[in-house]
Amino acid sequence: MTIKEIKEKGLLLFECISGSKAYGLNTAKSDTDLKGVYYLPKAQFYGLEYISQISNETSDEVYYELGRFVELLIKNNPNILELLASPDDCILYRHAIMSRLPISMFLSKLCKETFAGYALTQIKKARGYKKKIINPVEAERKTVPDFCFILQGHSSIPLNEWLAQNHFVQEQCGLTSIPHSKGLYALFYDKEARHHYRGIMSSELANDVSLSSIPKGEKEMAYLYFNIESYSSYCKDYKEYWEWVQKRNEDRYLGNAEHGKGYDAKNMMHTIRLLQVAEEILATGTLNVKRQNREELLSIKAGGFQYDELLAMANALMERIEKAELSSSLPSLPDKELVEGILVQMRAELYG
Repeated sequence: MTIKEIKEKGLLLFECISGSKAYGLNTAKSDTDLKGVYYLPKAQFYGLEYISQISNETSDEVYYELGRFVELLIKNNPNILELLASPDDCILYRHAIMSRLPISMFLSKLCKETFAGYALTQIKKARGYKKKIINPVEAERKTVPDFCFILQGHSSIPLNEWLAQNHFVQEQCGLTSIPHSKGLYALFYDKEARHHYRGIMSSELANDVSLSSIPKGEKEMAYLYFNIESYSSYCKDYKEYWEWVQKRNEDRYLGNAEHGKGYDAKNMMHTIRLLQVAEEILATGTLNVKRQNREELLSIKAGGFQYDELLAMANALMERIEKAELSSSLPSLPDKELVEGILVQMRAELYG
């Protein structure tokens, strides 16, 4: 089923403009995001083809089946609560039956965890983003020998340096492990390539050193230490960094690079927005999707604050959220039984 089919078959219950335009934070470059709610035909709902969510290829249009929508409302999912509380000027269509689901039925102290908790995960992401900006990983991938060292007296030198000094190649090296000495190996060298040693590594993507069968009587040339923990950590960082480069929004990245503050400004804007909304929900029992501090939030998006300033702002908001929760008149959780009963009535009416 597609979004077009939902509308053609009269299954649409709710549709609105979401995202920056709903928040009042849109600029000339902002896209139009759409969200909605639909219900499945009776046979499909009772059958084996329940479809909980439908979106277009770019995921800027997302529609939720009524049951899934209500399930997420009960969990106080921020995106879904904001969808239900959409400003009137952003609502494109609302079926009369949607009046059975007022936003007041769902707001609860759980919003502290869902809004503020989610915002804190975004702060952690911003820290990771800053790390990627400040510490880029070179495109040329390091290999096992880059993490190997040759012991020399009371010191050591990098394996590659030792190989160059002796005019050796890693392919003609042979290694054997040394009992009770993790990461330490005896290194043999076959100048004439008679013994077919396996080298230091089997391939450039190897996860460990290679061990070789050493003929009896051969004399070791040196002792090698392989820092496998450091190599494993590097491989993880390399993979994460270049996956991030591949998937990142280039325009957004260039904008962040331009302001030079070392963080994802748009991400931090929404972090602060979510914390402010969480405080308002707990303090007033209402959810205002359209923000009244547009200039402040857009200034954050433009990189107008230092990263530490935003962390201080977030910490202050969290302290106020903790206090607001203690005095909030909201229930601890939405009334699941009440909501479920209303959902059943809505289904009965839609199918009846």
